[in-house]
Amino acid sequence: MSDIRRKLVIVGDGACGKTCLLWVFSKGTFPEIYVPTVFENYVKTIVVDGKNVELALWDTAGQEDYDRLRPLSYPDAHVVLICFSIDSIDSLENVEEKWFPEVRTFCPNIPIILVGNKTDLRNNPNVVDESRRERLVTPPEGKRVADKIGAYAYLECSAKYNDGVRNVFDHAARAGLLNNESPQECGCCVVL
Repeated sequence: MSDIRRKLVIVGDGACGKTCLLWVFSKGTFPEIYVPTVFENYVKTIVVDGKNVELALWDTAGQEDYDRLRPLSYPDAHVVLICFSIDSIDSLENVEEKWFPEVRTFCPNIPIILVGNKTDLRNNPNVVDESRRERLVTPPEGKRVADKIGAYAYLECSAKYNDGVRNVFDHAARAGLLNNESPQECGCCVVL
């Protein structure tokens, strides 16, 4: 059985957990040191619904400094993960204000999965300040944004504890398989 190749692009604010999510999925370990990403690619083959799916995982930089370069990662994408961190309401607000408009500009018709990262913080005994705990994004808040942007799915995970990580990529592979023939055209014109 030959592999079906699908390109996945992951976007979201800097330090929201994108690279850790990809690292844990593709390499099986959690990186303990934060190193900001410019662009990284990983490849991982999984079996979904009896099909071998080779996922080309494109990690992007969330910082504003890379706003002009990031669109270069969108062409030929089959699915996009828009991530936010559950301990940052701002990162969820940026899904609607920045990430969704950017993705739809460059990839108007491909499936989007909204992913809430760092769910381990909800039960972290080190988060002793109840007022801080109340500011964590709740699953219904994430789902509301996912519905508003027409996301294929809303999922949450903890890369730190590898909880829900495989589920994110199973859903991503299924969403990517919706594009049976060739990738949707994701046009971009970048003037540097």
